[in-house]
Amino acid sequence: MRPRVDEDIQELMVRYRPIIAFRVRKALGAQNTDCEDLVSEILSQVLEKLQTGEFRGESSLGTFVYTITSRRIVDYIREKTKVMKYAPEPANFPDPQETLEVAEMSEKVKRALSRLKPKYREVLYLYYYQELSREEVARHLGVSTRKVSELVNYALKLIRKELKP
Repeated sequence: MRPRVDEDIQELMVRYRPIIAFRVRKALGAQNTDCEDLVSEILSQVLEKLQTGEFRGESSLGTFVYTITSRRIVDYIREKTKVMKYAPEPANFPDPQETLEVAEMSEKVKRALSRLKPKYREVLYLYYYQELSREEVARHLGVSTRKVSELVNYALKLIRKELKP
C-alpha cells in the first residue's frame, strides 16, 4: 500500500471508529455481544467501498460512513428478526371490529392512491414499497434528491387530505 493510503486508513479508524461504535451500541444496546463484530464489518465495508471507488465525493466522507453504518445496522436487525419470525406464537384472533376498520382504511388508502397522478404513485411505490433510498429513487426517476423529497411529501399531503373525514 502507498503511504497516503495507510494514512487515510489510519485517519478513518481514528476519526470514524468511535462514531460507528456509538451508533451501533445505541441501536443494538451496549450489552449486545455483536457490537464489536458489527463495527469491524462496517469499517471493512467502508474501506472496501473506498478502495473500489464507490465513494465518488458527491457527499462528505462522514455522510458516506453514516449511510453505510445505518444500512448495515438495519440489515443486522432484519437478520435477527428473521430468526425470531419463525418462533411459534399462540393463536391470537383479531377483534372483528378492528379487522373491519383496518379493511376499510386499507380500501380508503387504495382509493386515495389511485386518484394520485402517476408520478406521485410511482415515487411512493419506489420509496415505500421497494424501500429505495431517496437517492436511489432520484437516480431511477432522473431527478434530484430534493425533488424526490418534495414529491413524497406532497403525495402524502394529498393522501392525508383525501383520508380526512
